[in-house]
Amino acid sequence: MEKELLEYGLNRNRRRFLSRLSLGLGTVALGSLLIPDLFSPGRSGRESYARRPSLPDFAPKAKRVIYLFQNGAPSQLESFDYKPTLRAMQGQDLPESIRGGQRLTGFTANQASLPLVGSFVDFQQYGASRAWISDLFPKTASIVDDICIIKSMHTEAINHDPALTFFQTGAQQGNRPSMGSWLSYGLGSENQNLPAFTVLISRGKGNSQGVYSKLWSNGFLDSIHQGVQFSSGEDPVLYLKDPEGLNRRDRRDMLDQLAQLNQWSYEENQDPEIHTKIQQYEMAYRMQTTVPEVLDLSKEPQSILELYGEDCKIPGTFAANCLLARKLSEEGVRFVQLYHQGWDQHANLPKEFTGQAKDVDQASAALVTDLKQRGLLDETLVIWGGEFGRTNFSQGVLTKDNFGRDHHPRCFSIWMAGGGIKPGIVYGETDELGYNIVKDPVHVHDFQATVLHQLGLDHEKLVYKHLGRRFRLTDVAGKVVKDIIA
Repeated sequence: MEKELLEYGLNRNRRRFLSRLSLGLGTVALGSLLIPDLFSPGRSGRESYARRPSLPDFAPKAKRVIYLFQNGAPSQLESFDYKPTLRAMQGQDLPESIRGGQRLTGFTANQASLPLVGSFVDFQQYGASRAWISDLFPKTASIVDDICIIKSMHTEAINHDPALTFFQTGAQQGNRPSMGSWLSYGLGSENQNLPAFTVLISRGKGNSQGVYSKLWSNGFLDSIHQGVQFSSGEDPVLYLKDPEGLNRRDRRDMLDQLAQLNQWSYEENQDPEIHTKIQQYEMAYRMQTTVPEVLDLSKEPQSILELYGEDCKIPGTFAANCLLARKLSEEGVRFVQLYHQGWDQHANLPKEFTGQAKDVDQASAALVTDLKQRGLLDETLVIWGGEFGRTNFSQGVLTKDNFGRDHHPRCFSIWMAGGGIKPGIVYGETDELGYNIVKDPVHVHDFQATVLHQLGLDHEKLVYKHLGRRFRLTDVAGKVVKDIIA
């Protein structure tokens, strides 16, 4: 009996100690959420909640990223990788020595032949680098001295969903944090009134592949790091407005009461996601006044509207999203992700690709020009590209005026600008048929490592322990492409 009473007393005292400790820690955590800089370096040398406990690993060259993702995979052979030999060999079968046994998708695996097809559009050389650019991208050609064209990207994924997911999260499967989430986790936000990671979606006239919320998921990171999607409707951010009859003071009182209830729940359950929930409510409250101002284009001068083109006046278009991306980035949003759908040209490529190029060419170039003239390009990394490339042979029957191109992961082109990337260069080369890389290959993980590097983060150190394993954006691979860094 005496032993049992002693054990009861020890257990009771331990429970009281832990209970009081959790109350104190909970109060501290709540304070750090409601006053985001409570424990910032300026206060005590510690960082606020929901961020990794470190500053950038080295001096960053960029502060923010705007990623213009061309969803569906634009053909490099009609954009930035000029291959005149393909025209000379039009209709001839792809040599097996070039294909090298590469697996094909179900679209072309059973074709009797793989007839080579040259670009339907002409190319010209531009800038100090004498880069070849398709006639469908005249505005991009005008900024060629500001961009770095990479012609040697490659990936393992051969279908859209895993390839797109791979670029965004570093894995072909779902439930991993997106690149924007990793940057939010690693660097936090520059503007406490806006999320660190935002998403904008537009749709072109071509064949579209879907985009899904898993692409801007926080994965196993705290949910405060997930991307916030802006829409083109009446409510740019869903459920942000107050219900009818609720004023700002009522809203504030409600959030204060809700925070207290959540705090009590935390003290009982010790679930850190409860604190994240409180932080998201507070972010939404601050966004109610910030978002309408950011989305207001009425103060933009006519010269800027003309720079982006008439479509920028139409909410939800690629041009409008590019202008909005500049405004969000200017306000300190760490990662602005655009998706433009419609690049999946398995057939009818000449017509569809022409329309897609027209959709994006002017606004993409305008974004770079706009950032540059505002003095923001040096600190903003702009990326343009899709999830893989397109084959140098025709999918289906090749006719004089019509053809399509299948998926091609072995080589494709993207471009990058600003953020400490060397301007006016072309990096990497493919063979004369545009099928294999012959110089300076850049893998998806190399690309991701380089993006993180430009923001001052070592991709091998930006890790998060989950289910007993240390995860990172680049998994167990990747190297920084130093030759493209200024």
